[in-house]
Amino acid sequence: MNPHDGSVFYKIGRLAGGKARKAKWVWHSLTGDQRQAMEAEYGVGADMAAVVREKSGVEPDPALQALLDRIAQALAGVVRNKLHRFDVGVVGDEHPTAYALPGGFIFVTASLAELCGRDRDELGFVVAHEMAHVIRRHAVNRVLRQTAYSAASMVTPGRGVIAPWLQRIGIQWLERAYSREQEFEADALAVLMTRAGGFDPHGALRLFERLRALEPDGGRRLGAYLSTHPPVDDRIAALRPGLASDRAPAG
Repeated sequence: MNPHDGSVFYKIGRLAGGKARKAKWVWHSLTGDQRQAMEAEYGVGADMAAVVREKSGVEPDPALQALLDRIAQALAGVVRNKLHRFDVGVVGDEHPTAYALPGGFIFVTASLAELCGRDRDELGFVVAHEMAHVIRRHAVNRVLRQTAYSAASMVTPGRGVIAPWLQRIGIQWLERAYSREQEFEADALAVLMTRAGGFDPHGALRLFERLRALEPDGGRRLGAYLSTHPPVDDRIAALRPGLASDRAPAG
């Protein structure tokens, strides 16, 4: 399928917006309009991102950061709702890890990038998967469910509102999986986004094959991010039908 086919963008719009509208996101009713609600989400994410940078450390790797910036820019270009903002950074962690915060803050570890061989298409799927969690409101809804703060108390967040909670529970919480359904939803949307953004969507399968090779050690090298996700084989099986019409590049 042509990555610039209008039907692809239509499907992305349906996936990105349909269930979010159906869910009647609570912040929308609190703040009055979508722009204000998303600004509130961004404020919460910025508060949390400061803790992540402080706790995890930022890897000084300009080449990798530039690659992630290009990937994020290409993927953001196919997101219909232009109110979304995305900021992708590199953090230090021995495990191949990535996670998304409310408001579009995404972190990828250097170890995951190296596992991928810094492959553009595989990293494209990683970033798109995390973007999908933001687009579908998985990230902010998880924070709301698992903190003592109400949605109203976070509409105008600042330092000292959410940061102490994240400091207390530890950023390892961010690496843990969403629900099985949410993970499969994020995978499906990530494939659509990578295809539309000019990436090879089969990068997802290549990444999962790499991860499957790490599973015999009981998931120790995977860390919480991947060992708590649905089994790799299940994720591959769920994605294959959507990739059936795409021809994998030779070699």
